[in-house]
Amino acid sequence: MTTTPAPTPRRRIDLSVASEPSIAAKAIPAEELAALQPTIDAINALKAERNAIVLAHNYMTPDIYHTVADIRGDSLALAQEAARTDADVIVLAGVHFMAETAKITCPDKTVLIPDPAAGCSLASSITGADVRLLRQRYPGVPVVCYVNTTAEVKAEVDICCTSSNALAVVESLDSDRVIFLPDQYLGAWVATQTDKEIIRWHGACEVHERFTGAELRDYRAGYPGIQIIAHPECPPDVLAEADYVGSTAGMINWVKSNRPAKVVMVTECSMSDNVAVEVPDVEMIRPCNLCPHMKRITLEKILHSLRTMTTEVLVDPAVAARARRSVDRMLAVSGAPAPTPAAAR
Repeated sequence: MTTTPAPTPRRRIDLSVASEPSIAAKAIPAEELAALQPTIDAINALKAERNAIVLAHNYMTPDIYHTVADIRGDSLALAQEAARTDADVIVLAGVHFMAETAKITCPDKTVLIPDPAAGCSLASSITGADVRLLRQRYPGVPVVCYVNTTAEVKAEVDICCTSSNALAVVESLDSDRVIFLPDQYLGAWVATQTDKEIIRWHGACEVHERFTGAELRDYRAGYPGIQIIAHPECPPDVLAEADYVGSTAGMINWVKSNRPAKVVMVTECSMSDNVAVEVPDVEMIRPCNLCPHMKRITLEKILHSLRTMTTEVLVDPAVAARARRSVDRMLAVSGAPAPTPAAAR
């Protein structure tokens, strides 16, 4: 018997409470916040006018993350929430592949990115043609792509993953061998957690790749008792020095749950700034590696994006349909219902 899945619950955002003044006041110096307030107010007014929301990645600076962001999270959370919202317009405060993913899951919505040049070294490391060549070289081997990829690449693979669910996605596949792309270090970390053979592409995140094991040993020497937590996009010698390895969301939850006296979060440093506000009892030691692509997104560009409704992110419908299958499969593994097509709502 064929059953029809229930529609995905739509999440309604109360735009009147998107800004959190008390949190913002803790995260941003008073004089700076006062100077930014007219821009913040203008953004929030335009959101209400256009039924728009701002989805902000954890790597956004505090002036965005704690004032105008309606939904905050890692790549998986943003993909899930984009599929649930009933807003007409999504402003993606992140990088281009995240905006493409939002458009793939919500083809009926207008998705804007404040700076279309906000790219990603991982996404630019592989093309759809590369994936097709891998399939020729390894016939019948399923292909998993990290969400940090273009729509073109997502359209060529079997399933997507994020750092939160990479292992679960790999384990969900009925194969002893899996092609994992494009992040060589995330792939290497997954390989240590599974009995499956992982065939890796050799891309890397330009932020996480800069960390070294020697750097972390220096932190331990300089700050006795410090806890080190690292993102699996880091090289193996870094992960070997870490007390905990986990996704962006996993790292945040670890700090909130364990409340170490001192911690270094081995990832993009704006995340430490944002988390520090929520755990004032934890001393954050910041190894400040900034993502130049994330830092292209500013409050002023978000305001311009909402005023001019630019730059709209478009994905070829044929590519989007194929890419959506890969994203939907990822969301299913993560326990999130796949978004319901507009025609069925």
